[in-house]
Amino acid sequence: MSISKKIKASISHSSMIRKMFEEGNVLKKKHGVDNVYDFSLGNPNVDHPREFKRELIKVADQEIFLKHGYTPNAGYPETRQAVAKKISRTTGLKIGADHVVMSCGAGGALNVILKSLLDPGDEVIIFKPFFVEYPFYIENYNGVVKYVPTKPDFSLDMEAITKAVNRKTKAIIINSPNNPTGRVYSKKNIADLVRLLKEKEKKLKKPIYLISDEAYAEILFDGIALPSLLKTYADSIIAYSYSKTLSLPGERIGYIAVNPKIHEADDLVTALILCTRIMGFVNAPALMQRIVANLQHITVDVNIYQKKRDLLCDGLARAGYQFVKPQGAFYLFVKSPIPDDVEYVGMLLKHNILVVPGSGFGCPGYFRIAFCVDDATIIKSMRGFDATIRQCPKPYSSKPVRRVSK
Repeated sequence: MSISKKIKASISHSSMIRKMFEEGNVLKKKHGVDNVYDFSLGNPNVDHPREFKRELIKVADQEIFLKHGYTPNAGYPETRQAVAKKISRTTGLKIGADHVVMSCGAGGALNVILKSLLDPGDEVIIFKPFFVEYPFYIENYNGVVKYVPTKPDFSLDMEAITKAVNRKTKAIIINSPNNPTGRVYSKKNIADLVRLLKEKEKKLKKPIYLISDEAYAEILFDGIALPSLLKTYADSIIAYSYSKTLSLPGERIGYIAVNPKIHEADDLVTALILCTRIMGFVNAPALMQRIVANLQHITVDVNIYQKKRDLLCDGLARAGYQFVKPQGAFYLFVKSPIPDDVEYVGMLLKHNILVVPGSGFGCPGYFRIAFCVDDATIIKSMRGFDATIRQCPKPYSSKPVRRVSK
């Protein structure tokens, strides 16, 4: 065999999403882009803020020595300081530049964090449904994935978490707002989780790291606020991305923020910097570091995403679909009208509608819609969504979907 057995198995597992992408390209060539309703990928379509464009032009025009040269592995000091200042202001926890490491997006940040923390056999808890790449990230460093279900409304299930935490538990990854559900964990939910972990740390006499994937931290709806982990839990680490905040997914820019009170803080930051280098990232993109330094409180127009959410939810509700209305991000996780989510996704495909089966997120019986698309795509797709659900004799009348482990 020419490639590793592990990667071959990973390719097989991830083929569902790849298949949707490939079939979407075939449909677009056959029917035209405007007649295919592609909700498969979370590629933000809201335009960059004007401030970003101005900053980009300004930095591009400046005469800067080694403008495109290597940066310190942790990032430019002035950028790290700008990030630290924003975090201190928004969380109420005083954090310095020495506890910030610039990263290649949240995905790069999570890999650097896990590389720094995990020994072979260490367990990392993730919640179902989960971002599809998490298991791969954990297994990259010989960690063991521990899957924990959430409640029917996708909030955290403290009883399930209590049962899952043990002496092998090294970390928990949370993602709020969540991909694929759009759930924002409430202040009480986070407070209960923090209380539980503090009790477990005391009982087990070891740190349990809480890693917060905050790729969608600024994409919040209906006035909902995101509870701060840094302020409430000492052993916390933030993985942040500007991909959605500024509509820059292709520029790969983000950061890691380490709680100054974390267990062995200095050693951890040193490890993060080393892993940034030895994993081949070397440093976060230099030009983007200079640009985001002056855009710490700038975001895309979130109201545009909220209007898209409402347009989609209203249309699907009229058609008879069941879902929990998302509080953030730009995803809707819909219950499949039939138990087999893959089959139902195939039925939608016949109407040129591309969505992703919930099975890919560890939650069969659902499908994910990424509504970061033109309004016209949402509006024109409704006929197909309506026609497909009408093909089901008695939608949602079958046995409840049982969430199974991967």
